[in-house]
Amino acid sequence: MTNTRSTEDEELLTPAEVAAMFRVDPKTVTRWAKAGKLSSIRTLGGHRRYRASEVARLRAGIPGQRAESPEA
Repeated sequence: MTNTRSTEDEELLTPAEVAAMFRVDPKTVTRWAKAGKLSSIRTLGGHRRYRASEVARLRAGIPGQRAESPEA
């Protein structure tokens, strides 16, 4: 028996949600996925979804886009 629970329980974000975090157009997020900068999961309907943990790591690597700062 394989353990797939971590993937199933992970929060998935829509392109619009990811775009709002980075302040870009949702089409930009799709281009990032096509370029391999961000992996996506396809729903049964063919829509892209992005793992919240991967998006958080990507955000942490971009200056000025960090989540919450303890000094703020």
